[in-house]
Amino acid sequence: MQKSVRYNEGHALHLALLARREGTKRGFLGKRAAEASRWHDKWFALYQNVLFYFEGEQSGRPAGMYLLEGCTCEPVPAPAPPKPGAAAAAASTRDPPDKQYYFTVVFGHEGQKPLELRCEEEHDGKEWMDAIHQASYSDILIEREVLMQKYIHLVQIVETEKIAANQLRHQLEDQDTEIERLKSEIIALNKTKERMRPYQGNQEDEDPDIKKIKKVQSFMRGWLCRRKWKTIVQDYICSPHAESMRKRNQIVFNMVEAESEYVHQLYVLVNCFLRPLRMAASSKKPPISHDDVSSIFLNSETIMFLHEIFHQGLKARLANWPTLILADLFDILLPMLNIYQEFVRNHQYSLQVLANCKQNRDFDKLLKQYEANPACEGRMLETFLTYPMFQIPRYIITLHELLAHTPHEHVERKSLEFAKSKLEELSRVMHDEVSDTENIRKNLAIERMIVEGCDILLDTSQTFIRQGAMKNSNTIIVKHEWDSKLHSDWTLLLNGPDIIYSSSENRSVWPIDVAISGGDDIRAKAQEKLEILKALSNSGGENVRSENSCLLFPFFISTSGTAPHDII
Repeated sequence: MQKSVRYNEGHALHLALLARREGTKRGFLGKRAAEASRWHDKWFALYQNVLFYFEGEQSGRPAGMYLLEGCTCEPVPAPAPPKPGAAAAAASTRDPPDKQYYFTVVFGHEGQKPLELRCEEEHDGKEWMDAIHQASYSDILIEREVLMQKYIHLVQIVETEKIAANQLRHQLEDQDTEIERLKSEIIALNKTKERMRPYQGNQEDEDPDIKKIKKVQSFMRGWLCRRKWKTIVQDYICSPHAESMRKRNQIVFNMVEAESEYVHQLYVLVNCFLRPLRMAASSKKPPISHDDVSSIFLNSETIMFLHEIFHQGLKARLANWPTLILADLFDILLPMLNIYQEFVRNHQYSLQVLANCKQNRDFDKLLKQYEANPACEGRMLETFLTYPMFQIPRYIITLHELLAHTPHEHVERKSLEFAKSKLEELSRVMHDEVSDTENIRKNLAIERMIVEGCDILLDTSQTFIRQGAMKNSNTIIVKHEWDSKLHSDWTLLLNGPDIIYSSSENRSVWPIDVAISGGDDIRAKAQEKLEILKALSNSGGENVRSENSCLLFPFFISTSGTAPHDII
């Protein structure tokens, strides 16, 4: 069984008494009964956010109360007139429904039936609605917070005005003191002037030769002062600091010229090659596909736009010479340099795609027409694709030279050092990515050379070390019977315990073989490998032999965590 809600009845009666005396709004209202067609006139009193109603105006005990926190009040149309009958006869003695003003109080939680009220006059009903709207404790808190903010603001203004008034008062006192001091000085100067008048009269009667001597002395003092100033300027011009500043300015001027030349190169790359090839790829018989164009010129246009903005910033800085602030330009440039990573990572692949496309005669002919453009100055497309590869190292060198001639107390030294460190970090990352990409491509190329493939090479941890020829003095070689002689040219890939090599001559690629250098322990391991290969050989190991001197390119790398052996 659900328990009833308990409340302090004495406090509620006290609030009802206050509502009768000091209520925000009081008066008779019609309250709709539980039955839909009946209305009861009650005397209502609104106090704060509690609405009390009484049986009559003189009733001391409330008949009920409503908490108005979170409720809304809105007008409703008059209900339909009742059907003819007894109820209609009873209602006919009262005002018709269209002369009443109806409104409802909707409570904020579900399950609570809205309170339907009515009054005789429309303006009275609107006053009740406004009073109920304003009877919210949360609204009062918000108003209180706003008023407190205004109060704090006004208090701060008053305190500021007090401080300003005190400062003005002190200034006035200081000015009064200064005025008195100046008055005293004027009086003293006037007295001195009175005493100097006889002496000035004597100067007017001075000998003309003395005047000439004084004039010559004045000229000499001026000449000596100018010569001393000229010496100071010449000493500074010849000083190490001035020489360092001249070199620094020259580095900045050279950087602007180099940036201008680089932007021009990117402009030629985009306008003489990229955009014409895009149009050619959209023709009916395209000599190149859009994918190949994107692979060859990856991020080229974006790089051009980026450096055009950077170049404009450099020219704007030069307009304010000798005040040169460059660090903020590098702060803008550094977050955008990740597009260089994609370009550098794709560079070798773009050259391969370009080489493959050149095998198409139509494309090769079209490319030669583009390269014959006077703007290219006889340079090939590969040359323009290589220029962005050297831009980051060029920035690093420029910043290194700039920092060498920048004083330690210079305002932008820390910013330039930060930009240099970021560019060096980016350069290392780009170098590592290029090395990893080239390693994977070479591994895949060797894997395609092996007749039956090689799963070892598909592991990204395998590293391409070297390709070439070397003479070995003590090596055990496993040979197949279809190869009757040793050759000097070999391709070798190794990492870990596996060695993969192939002949460079036009024949099937050598299978995976074993080559182990001299040494007692290593010889024992080699013998184990040799016995295994003999067991696997179809001819009983007759074609497996040992050579003390042969032309081969083997060496060994130990497992991960240890250093590799020397090259044989």
